[in-house]
Amino acid sequence: MFQLACDLSGVVVEATLKELLPAIINWGNKLDHILTVLLSHIVGSAQRCPPLSGVEGSVESHLRVLGERERWNLDVLLKMLAELLPYVHQKAIETCPFTPVLESNVTIFSSSILELYAGGHVEWPAFEWMHVDCFSGLLQLACLLPQKEDNLRNRTTKFLLGVSECFGDSYLMHIMLPVFLVSVGDDAGLTFFPPNIHSRIKGLRPRTAVAERLATLGILPLLLAGVLGSPGMREPLADYLRKLLVEGAMKENQFTPHNIDIVNAVRFLCTFEEHHGMIFNILWEMVVSSNVEMKISAANILKVIVPYTDAKVASTHVLPALITLGSDQNLNVKYASIDAFGAVAQHFKNDMIVDKIRVQMDAFLEDGSHEATIAVVRSLVVAVPHTTERLRDYLLSKIFQLTSTTVSATDVMRRRQRANAFCEAIRAMDATDLSANGIRDFLLPAIQNLLKDPDALDPAHKEALEIILKERSGGTFEALSKVMGAHLGIASSMTSFFGEGGLLGKKESTESPTEPVESPKAVAAPAPAEDTRFMRIMRVTDMLRGKAKNQEETH
Repeated sequence: MFQLACDLSGVVVEATLKELLPAIINWGNKLDHILTVLLSHIVGSAQRCPPLSGVEGSVESHLRVLGERERWNLDVLLKMLAELLPYVHQKAIETCPFTPVLESNVTIFSSSILELYAGGHVEWPAFEWMHVDCFSGLLQLACLLPQKEDNLRNRTTKFLLGVSECFGDSYLMHIMLPVFLVSVGDDAGLTFFPPNIHSRIKGLRPRTAVAERLATLGILPLLLAGVLGSPGMREPLADYLRKLLVEGAMKENQFTPHNIDIVNAVRFLCTFEEHHGMIFNILWEMVVSSNVEMKISAANILKVIVPYTDAKVASTHVLPALITLGSDQNLNVKYASIDAFGAVAQHFKNDMIVDKIRVQMDAFLEDGSHEATIAVVRSLVVAVPHTTERLRDYLLSKIFQLTSTTVSATDVMRRRQRANAFCEAIRAMDATDLSANGIRDFLLPAIQNLLKDPDALDPAHKEALEIILKERSGGTFEALSKVMGAHLGIASSMTSFFGEGGLLGKKESTESPTEPVESPKAVAAPAPAEDTRFMRIMRVTDMLRGKAKNQEETH
């Protein structure tokens, strides 16, 4: 049965879960054996995968790199666990030692029954399996999954929500919640647990710094979305989030890995739309706070939850919060908001949103600081492959303006930082569809401006810029020289690279200013047919890997 359940055919899996699994349970009365084997398969499937890192003792050495087959198997096994939930629930009811089996389907797991269970005078193994064995196995799995395994985390969360719905609010509050609170290192009362299993529940508490971080990475998202995320726990969830985000930020003096892990847990909670309103209420409390760390945390959370919002939420909640943070006097808060604006630009093409982003980026650039300039360019570069032509042209125009501004000749470090940011942006935009006007008016002049300061350029960037310049100008350097001269109103400096003794520049300066008007359109024509957009993307990737020369020779 387990072999069929993990078959690569979805039809086979569906038939196994819906037909074969119930038949085996009803025919052979093997529920206990199936549950034991299932938990073993779930944990073992993840444990057999290679670690994320070979550095012994690190957090990454505990996380596993799942292959496609292992990911498929785990997803199916968690589906099987969900299919078995009604059977587990029914058996717990049938074996209840405190009350006769009820004829109706109402839950019997009330507070009074749980108090009797906590006395420890009788055994109830069918009931204990869920919170002693099952939860322990799922918590173990959670601490093996890296951040990107949201689908499996989501599958586990839905199972936990099913448990709370099936077993009732008393079980959720008095049994489930304490187990998960202890597992993330928080305090919880064990009043409703019999004394003989106290040690097993307390044993779930993380004891080392690595275990604490693994708990925050893997278990906290399940606590928020799968336990506190139940419909009857809205107020406890809000209280817990405030304690986590508001009080936690006030205790921290800097943004630590622990903060990052908490931000990721909140991000996962945002994959469930029903929690958005509550999360934004708490984020606004953080945005208007006087605490700097709290504001930075708010900016980082806003950045990561953008993909789970729609244009309306982004306009009414995300952007107003970011604009407020962007006007903060503290530079760290301001720069954190710039990164978040980049995430908004990456995910939305709405004209109103794009216009608001442009206005805010102008305000950042008017600041004139070196750090703000770098932050703006790099935040928008992230959005380049996904955003509108309008925003790409905006970024191109800003890069042209910024490269036209001279920087202190003595500050080589800053010149290199600026040049690197501008080169990364240009190379990213070269892999997209740019308008002819954008190429002629901004891209080519910006590249020429950068090439004027070779000391500030990384050799790989310099080579890439020269190739882009050649291809985007149609490959004719004399024509390119004329375009540059016409655009800038001066003799082209490109002759220092491609001419002899600057003769083209001299010739250019004597030409009529009206003569080159038609030439830019011809020169800014699309690259030769054989050099497709895909080839440009591949070339940029290869150059970043240091293989540019080999690729050009092959070409």
